[in-house]
Amino acid sequence: MNRYPRDFHGYGCTTPDPKWPGGARIAVQFVINYEEGGENNVLHGDAASEAFLSEIVGAAPWPGQRHWNMESIYDYGARAGFWRLHRLFTGAEIPVTVYGVASALARSPAQVEAMREADWEIASHGLKWIDYKDHSAEAESADITEAIRLHREVVGTSPRGWYTGRSSINTVALAAETGVFDYISDTYDDDLPYWMQVAGRDQLIIPYTLDCNDMRFATPQGFNSGDQFYAYLRDTFDALYAEGCDGAAKMMSIGLHCRLVGRPGRIQALKRFIDYIKGFEGVWTPRRIDIADHWRATHPPQHPLRIDLMDRASFVEKFGGVFEHSAWIAERAFDLELGPAHNCVAGIHNALARVFRSSSHAERKAVLTAHPDLAGKLAAAKRLTAESTGEQASAGLDALTDAERSQFQDLNAAYVAKHGFPFIIAVKDHDKASILRHFEDRLANDTATEFTTACAQVERIARLRLESML
Repeated sequence: MNRYPRDFHGYGCTTPDPKWPGGARIAVQFVINYEEGGENNVLHGDAASEAFLSEIVGAAPWPGQRHWNMESIYDYGARAGFWRLHRLFTGAEIPVTVYGVASALARSPAQVEAMREADWEIASHGLKWIDYKDHSAEAESADITEAIRLHREVVGTSPRGWYTGRSSINTVALAAETGVFDYISDTYDDDLPYWMQVAGRDQLIIPYTLDCNDMRFATPQGFNSGDQFYAYLRDTFDALYAEGCDGAAKMMSIGLHCRLVGRPGRIQALKRFIDYIKGFEGVWTPRRIDIADHWRATHPPQHPLRIDLMDRASFVEKFGGVFEHSAWIAERAFDLELGPAHNCVAGIHNALARVFRSSSHAERKAVLTAHPDLAGKLAAAKRLTAESTGEQASAGLDALTDAERSQFQDLNAAYVAKHGFPFIIAVKDHDKASILRHFEDRLANDTATEFTTACAQVERIARLRLESML
């Protein structure tokens, strides 16, 4: 069985109404990443110095050595940048979520006290601000467990949210397995929260951001000035606010770092943005835990059909009749690379249609000939499949006059004699008169053209059947 784990579908073309409190048109959520004192450092038992997200763009780790300049830049975030951000957000009366690295929080008691007094949410940002891509699942799980323990010890309460950041392929599942977190944010794949079935439970995911993030002050092709940062935040807000005014409200996450935007030459851009959004009505500025609580109450987890998790027998039983009397199409579709993106009408129809399109001419003709004549003898004898019976009845073909029935029978006979397969049309798209017009027009087609037309109609019928099923 070939199953693809990534989900390219998500909410699809129509996103749910988040029903933000007060009818807000947008939720703007600020995150302060508190990492100072949790970064790579030989003082912390690490193999080398830190090299990520500092004023030293392109820095490399120093194996076995302390990097005095790097340490000093991180120290600035704790000593000055944090307090500048604290004054800005408390003055603006906007609560924030702190992604707190547990070991960093343990080294900053005054900052933790200030976070708590401001009623900021302190979510977990892991045990240390290090990269987990090369860690074993066991080692990463041990660090998650210790991060929770240390966080509870330092903060006084357990973290309800989790974000590793420098994560591995195992991070989300390992965090979910703890059963501790009301939300996990180690994804960047949506503008709204969503539920993920992982580690045997329904886990709420609140996606984070790497674009509306001051980290781009410290990366190539990033922000070179506060004006660029402000303009990007403003444009993002304007786009999402407009979507909210059109009835499709979203969430905007903004990632901040004490040592980056906490610098005086950058924080003015953040202040301008806060002042800007205060000029709009319907702007909700929650903590992430507030979003999680709202989503859980307003959009509890649903359990739609997971096509990508079905066994062969169940798959064929459910979809074997979508193409008339041709269960082999569902059998072959099951062997395709299916994933979460196929858990919708468009997805399963595409999988079935791929098999039909790639089958031989003889196999496709067999599918065509499996379809019954319209208003033919099988219909009169009530020997059609339930799907065909309902489809023909929807166009009134179960209530024909004697003259109409005779007309259909004559057309059916002439069509089969010429083309070698029954006339096929998605009757849901037509009424009785329209069907007769198409019947007469298509009877004049050459067989090659009509074969292509009939195959397209078979796919259309399959689509309509799936829409009624899913």
